[in-house]
Amino acid sequence: MHEPSTAAGMKRLIALCLMGLMITVCRGQAVPAEKANEARIDRLLSQLTLEEKMQLIRGGSEDPAVYQGQAGYLPGVPRLGIPSLRLADGPPGLLTRVPSQAETATMGVAATFSIQDAVANGVVIGREARSLGIDVVLQPFINIDRDITFARGYNTFGEDPMLTGAMGAAEIRGIQAQSVMAQAKHYVAYDSDAYNIFVDPQTLHEIYAAPFADAVKAGVSSIMCSYNRVNGTFACGNSDTLKSLLKGELGFKGFVTSDWGAVHNVHFINNALDMEMPGSIESGPLSAFMHSYFRTAAASTTAPLKLDPEQLAGMLGGAIPEEPPGTFNVGALPMDTDPKTMRDALQDGTVTEATISAAARRVLYEMDRFGYLDGKQKHSITAQTIEANAAVIQKTAEDAAVLLKNDTALPLTSADLQSLALIGPGSLQVASIGTFGERSSGLTERQIGPLGALKTLAPQAQITLAVDDDMTGTPIDAASLSHDGEPGLVRTDTAGNRTVDSQIDFTRLNGKSLPADGKLTWSGTLTVPSDGDYWIYLESLGVRAAFSIDGKVRGRTGAVQGAVHGDIQHATQDNFLPTVDGLDNVRRSVQLSAGKHEIKIDLTGDTSGNPEQIRLSWVTPTQRGQNRQAAIDAARAAHTAVVFVWTRGNPTFALPGAQDKLVDEVAAVNPNTIVVLNVSQPIAMPWLSKVKAVLQMWWPGDEGGWATANVLLGKVNPAGRLPFTWAKRLEDYAATDPAHPERSSKGVGGKTTYSEGVDVGYRYFDKQNTDPLFPFGYGLSYTTFGYSDLQVHSSADRGLDVSVRVRNTGRVKGDEVVQAYLDAPDQRPDGVQFAVRTLAAFQRVTLRAGELKTVSLHVQPRALQYWSIADSRWIRAGQRRIRVGASSRDLRLTTPVH
Repeated sequence: MHEPSTAAGMKRLIALCLMGLMITVCRGQAVPAEKANEARIDRLLSQLTLEEKMQLIRGGSEDPAVYQGQAGYLPGVPRLGIPSLRLADGPPGLLTRVPSQAETATMGVAATFSIQDAVANGVVIGREARSLGIDVVLQPFINIDRDITFARGYNTFGEDPMLTGAMGAAEIRGIQAQSVMAQAKHYVAYDSDAYNIFVDPQTLHEIYAAPFADAVKAGVSSIMCSYNRVNGTFACGNSDTLKSLLKGELGFKGFVTSDWGAVHNVHFINNALDMEMPGSIESGPLSAFMHSYFRTAAASTTAPLKLDPEQLAGMLGGAIPEEPPGTFNVGALPMDTDPKTMRDALQDGTVTEATISAAARRVLYEMDRFGYLDGKQKHSITAQTIEANAAVIQKTAEDAAVLLKNDTALPLTSADLQSLALIGPGSLQVASIGTFGERSSGLTERQIGPLGALKTLAPQAQITLAVDDDMTGTPIDAASLSHDGEPGLVRTDTAGNRTVDSQIDFTRLNGKSLPADGKLTWSGTLTVPSDGDYWIYLESLGVRAAFSIDGKVRGRTGAVQGAVHGDIQHATQDNFLPTVDGLDNVRRSVQLSAGKHEIKIDLTGDTSGNPEQIRLSWVTPTQRGQNRQAAIDAARAAHTAVVFVWTRGNPTFALPGAQDKLVDEVAAVNPNTIVVLNVSQPIAMPWLSKVKAVLQMWWPGDEGGWATANVLLGKVNPAGRLPFTWAKRLEDYAATDPAHPERSSKGVGGKTTYSEGVDVGYRYFDKQNTDPLFPFGYGLSYTTFGYSDLQVHSSADRGLDVSVRVRNTGRVKGDEVVQAYLDAPDQRPDGVQFAVRTLAAFQRVTLRAGELKTVSLHVQPRALQYWSIADSRWIRAGQRRIRVGASSRDLRLTTPVH
């Protein structure tokens, strides 16, 4: 490995120092308090009117003059000094009106297998929340990555409940140490695109509720209940899971908030739901989905709003050219039918004021714990801690890097750098966030791509760039645009004034951006030279916009008026990458015949007040062919080729577009081909045997270009580990096994049954004796490690203390992730499920070349127990073995545990 340059080394040193400081703060700071002032809360409750209590458990609308585009708002009770609460989406990061830094994706954080990294990321999220005036962050996402086709699986910490719980709890501690409430989600069994889930009690306790148990132990302020039914009852009104399990067995003292629109009956409050979010929405695309049950006003006589498909299409976006059309089924969403509100329930006695008081009390309890009743809350918008946050984001991205294959191709040598081809759009720009979702949008000005980072860190390198898939395109030329037989498109404003523009290209880059808050239309004719698949790009910022061809809307921006997040168009919203000059990009594939086509562009300013930027670009079929040939020619001429591939939308176990073909064609002309993955879930890799190395960099955040370059150059030794099992075939997973359709998101008879039980992820592969492509916990290094002297002793808490000696047997410094697994007990009680083995502890350790360390791990008592359905309690299992090694399939030492 190369020694870091002075600048890069200093930046990494700052990151390490900051992380150490933040972890110390998290352990020592008294925020939140362990307990609240019960007498104070009782006194406040006695002074509240019924309607004021409702103000603490029902979402409302914030004054538009100060609204920050957050996901939710609680009005509070100003006359008693009870403040309002702002709730903002994640993970990771914060989504509000103000663009914020993009952290490494949650799955990447999980891949670090580092509690310290998780705490540090929590600190960054908490600091961003304070800067942006947010009180409650809707994260961490601690569901299980059970089904890799689940659209939101990328938000999880992987497939293992122990890893998920440990990383989620660490992130909670980091967030809440900043005087910001964390809200863990989604409780419970929300691990599929299905909405009707059936799961047995042992599996529910040991797999799906287990991370929430860790969150409760970490002192999480609040928990969000999920959309799905659990064993026949909606999760947000499920007495078994909320009242008995969460608040009873787990002892959760915070408040339970509904997911947005997940309340379907006012009586959910009787079953331990505390807060309805978002409350009443009177207009916008969400209003048809969300009916407010916690209403004390008279029922509205207005007919229910109908779903507006056009508005919904804008909010959900659309398929970019590389992806298949979306399959979102609106009809599958649980819809409201019960008209009874809180007003009716109070009148007929089916809900009492005492129940409302109990829910309000839980909200006050957390407000007191966090000092919000004493003015420690912050709603002003202040400068973000950019550099300190960036150091953590970069280190996390580096620590998350998983080296999947390496036939001595990495790190790059001087010979590689003398003739290096970088191929793919992710080489020029950093694949910061992957998909927009409910996360921070990122700061485009910080998103230096791997190419720029490599040129800075290795200025002597001779690098050729060929993006192949051009995601910015070129402005549609003036010769292709006309109106009434004359050149250019007609621009019309709200006053009816008409002008003619030869092109639609009004940006800061060319000094032609338009004034804020305008409403304009361009119309005319687009002439294309030949039949084909034209990729049309509507590129904009500061606006809401749509374009039509031949009278049909082909694409629209995602900033929808009346939706959440402040009607702000973010640059990273509608494509895998923004344009190279930082614009949002609505990219659509349009089949056009040779000749003339009617075209129209509509533009309305968003609420940012920023200058309006708009550009209409394209990539023609001819240009795409030329771009592909340029990539192959660059690979053929270079000593080494690095191909960057990506995913963005719903996982399908495949790369979008023609990326597999690209890798095949590059590898065919260059034997030294390296592939860098920016993917969130496993994909098929039909070209794996043809390339020299594969490096998984996830969606690394704003600083990911620097992190990628450092790993490629050997300035950082990759030590990330897979938080999921990477199968050879999609059919090898439990949830997508065609022999068990009941497990799939489609289910059988409208029911999805988790019939694999506790055998989730690697456990299922072990049970089926199926070889994965890469096992859970797997990752290579630029060095090697040896294990010896495994010792196991009982601990004071009735868990286990495990120690093992680990030596760096290679030539360079690196990290090793030591993993401990428990075998199933020798004697298994009848009717009880046990996985072949389960992760019980892990520790990431840094070792210099030749260094030997004793690594200590602690196995919690719960890991030695199982949930007895017959006895409804935890019971300690019998004799078993503990195994220690570098992955779930690389266990080098073993010893019995009595």
